[in-house]
Amino acid sequence: MATPFDITLQIVLAVLAGITAQVVAEYLRLPSIIFLLSFGVLLGPDTLQIIDPKVLGSGLEVIVSLCVALILFEGGLNLELKELGQVSGSLRNLITIGTFITLLGGGMAAHWFGEFPWPLAFLYGSLVVVTGPTVITPLLRQVQVEKKVATILEGEGVLIDPVGAILAVVVLDILLNGDTDVGFIVGGLAQRLSIGAVIGGVGGALLGQFLKRADFLSEELRNLVVLASVWGLFGLAQEVRSESGLMAAVTAGLVLRALSVPDERLLRRFKGQLTVFSVSVLFILLAADLSIDSVFALGVGSVFTVLALMLLVRPLNIYACTLNSDLNWRQKIFLSWIAPRGIVSASVASLFAILLTDRGINGGDSIKALVFLTIIMTVFIQGLTARSVAKFLGITQADATGVVIVGCNPVGRLVGRLFNQQGESVVMFDTDEEACELAKQDGLRVYLSSALDAELLDEAGLSSIGTFLALTTNGEVNSVVAERAAEEFQPPRVLAVLPRSDKETEPKANGKGSKVRPTPLAIKTWNTYLKDDAAELKTTQLQNEDFEKQREQLNKLITSGDLLPITVQRNGKLDVVLGQGTWQPGDTVTYLMHDPTPQLLRRLSGGKRTGRLVTDTLPPSAAPAPSLDQQSSATNVADAGETQDKPSGGVQTP
Repeated sequence: MATPFDITLQIVLAVLAGITAQVVAEYLRLPSIIFLLSFGVLLGPDTLQIIDPKVLGSGLEVIVSLCVALILFEGGLNLELKELGQVSGSLRNLITIGTFITLLGGGMAAHWFGEFPWPLAFLYGSLVVVTGPTVITPLLRQVQVEKKVATILEGEGVLIDPVGAILAVVVLDILLNGDTDVGFIVGGLAQRLSIGAVIGGVGGALLGQFLKRADFLSEELRNLVVLASVWGLFGLAQEVRSESGLMAAVTAGLVLRALSVPDERLLRRFKGQLTVFSVSVLFILLAADLSIDSVFALGVGSVFTVLALMLLVRPLNIYACTLNSDLNWRQKIFLSWIAPRGIVSASVASLFAILLTDRGINGGDSIKALVFLTIIMTVFIQGLTARSVAKFLGITQADATGVVIVGCNPVGRLVGRLFNQQGESVVMFDTDEEACELAKQDGLRVYLSSALDAELLDEAGLSSIGTFLALTTNGEVNSVVAERAAEEFQPPRVLAVLPRSDKETEPKANGKGSKVRPTPLAIKTWNTYLKDDAAELKTTQLQNEDFEKQREQLNKLITSGDLLPITVQRNGKLDVVLGQGTWQPGDTVTYLMHDPTPQLLRRLSGGKRTGRLVTDTLPPSAAPAPSLDQQSSATNVADAGETQDKPSGGVQTP
């Protein structure tokens, strides 16, 4: 019989091993579950014999239950209902249709490849229905895929966990009791989900109202009140109907997030820390409890079972559930590839193995071994390749295209037209009705509204657009809206133009941890140049042969204020510059060149008409590239002799 010291030592060792694994994963920028599984197996009874979870006895089941409830609550608390609404159709299908596709597909794979009896095969299928936020969330944090894809994967990971866990319990009931009636299956699943949702929803709403009114509570005590409430709701739901507690935990988190309680960010941070702690301890204990011999005893058929789950069942699932969605083929391929299993599969499989053994039913250890093999293969293969696959498919946040522009002034409209000509999404915001009308005349999508309206930004599609550009003539406004956009939507590139007369706003935009890139610019001056037709739009490609000379000349003209780079096209991708850039050979730079010649003199000398900017493109890279000064002279000559008779194909400005 284990002594209190033995139990304490096991928990202490599990904590030390789990946190060490998290530190190593953070340092190497790899999914933490890889090291948690490795450390757990290494320290377990089959290898170094340092950690033996069996010493904990029934305490292991208690730890697993409470920790999983906390993990799922934190997952629900981090889900943004507004973002889920954008992908609600696909997400709903994944949690309903997708659940049964995985159940059937996983069961058939386990029977045909793994040679499991049908009852145990479908029990395996029910256990691998879930993916899990404990694996998905850290993975997406490192990979940084497009917002829409990340939302689907996170939403699926959180919402399918209680559904999958309850489904597994229903399948286990069928295995133990032999009742295969469809009504029993659907009824048991619906009953547990409904009871959990009601208890979690009502409890979460009451907790949220209490937190809004309890001004007397300190931050530390508020966090502990939430922790106690989550476990209380979980215990109540379990008491009313077994296995409904997980749904109660998720629902409570969703409701609490929707109510926007005070200090919500601090609460999420605290719960996030508890989740990291819980995951670390759980994976170490469960991996240490795994018998290596039982995994090898499964044979080669088990490997084919997992491969079938990854390469056949998951793609079929995604195809069926996203058939009528607006997802492109690249996004669907990534969703088909990423479905690592996590802590819920491991914990439920471990509990089922104990229960089946206690009931004298063979196969419990084999099912647990196959589930852990699934976790190991999906985590290692998909986790280690996720970043490369995302980059290959071009769906990382850095690959996102399009621009949201705040400020319909002449420079803003020019940026919008350049992006629009490349076929990219352009949305503009301004509170000036006249400026908005001019932008509409340029064929741009415009909102007559403040960019602080998060709902309109969401409607404009900022969650999937690559660049947010704030370039009103007020630096303080630019800083505020850019910071808000960066915080709410996390677009890959956020630029806040800081007019040179508003340099006092620069420290704010450069604050610690800020994702906003401050861009000092004489915005009023260049707006005036465009209005007065005192600037020309030009394009140059930086050649390998004359790159240093071109870069030096370009930077010199930018510093003097005679040239303003607008965009740079690199590797087929367009980006906003509006200042000094990190130039590379092959870059195609579109810029404005100040033309100090008076407007009347240009007209009298046969120069170009007012209101038209001419785009000159250099010869192909194989030809010698003239310097920027030579380009300017050549353009002026061409303007003087040709523009009156021949359309320039340039960009119209008011």
